[in-house]
Amino acid sequence: MTNVMTAETAAVLQCIGLAKSYDEGPEKLQVLKDVDLTINPSERVAIVGSSGSGKTTLLQLLAGLDKPSSGEVRVCGHKLSEMKDSEQNRLRNLHLGFVYQFHHLLPEFTALENVSMPLLLRKGQSVKEIRENVMAMLDLVGIAARAKHKPGELSGGERQRVAIARALVTQPDLVFMDEPTGNLDPNTATKVHDLMKKLSEELTTSFVVVTHDMNLAKQMDRVCRLDQGTLVIDG
Repeated sequence: MTNVMTAETAAVLQCIGLAKSYDEGPEKLQVLKDVDLTINPSERVAIVGSSGSGKTTLLQLLAGLDKPSSGEVRVCGHKLSEMKDSEQNRLRNLHLGFVYQFHHLLPEFTALENVSMPLLLRKGQSVKEIRENVMAMLDLVGIAARAKHKPGELSGGERQRVAIARALVTQPDLVFMDEPTGNLDPNTATKVHDLMKKLSEELTTSFVVVTHDMNLAKQMDRVCRLDQGTLVIDG
């Protein structure tokens, strides 16, 4: 896959007129309508809204994990609608990272092994190179000393840091986060935000964060609110 980003398509992500509806008997349930959003390099954007407002649906559409009813999504200049599933999978591996409320770490593997998984899928790197890259990322998120520990031996905040390291080890352009602090205490949630800020500055990684945590949202560069299927820019 060639990188087609130009001066005109320098945004990490763009969606134009994005809509999603579902058939419910004779009527349609309109979840999202006419959503326009641009994410620039190193930008941290929060998406907030009440439960059921379509936040997670929007995240799935932006990542190409679901198909819109209408509208267009571009990731690093690539139109998702023009790509085969295999091409979208490769684009996600090359350009995107994902962090969820539940860390989804494999319990039988150590932190080092969990973070290694995306690089192993890419192939082309030796085991030594992968280990060096993973240890550098674990060090960056402040958890290198726990590299040989399995998820069950880590605290909730430590597991979330491992999940963030796994999302970032491929050096993606954009990381999607779905309620990343939902299961964390306020102090640990603050540390996760500080880590996001550090990584956006040091790695020029962009973040799109779906959250109910308004303290977290207010610390982002922009806050976008979903209201009855429409995206409103608060700041």
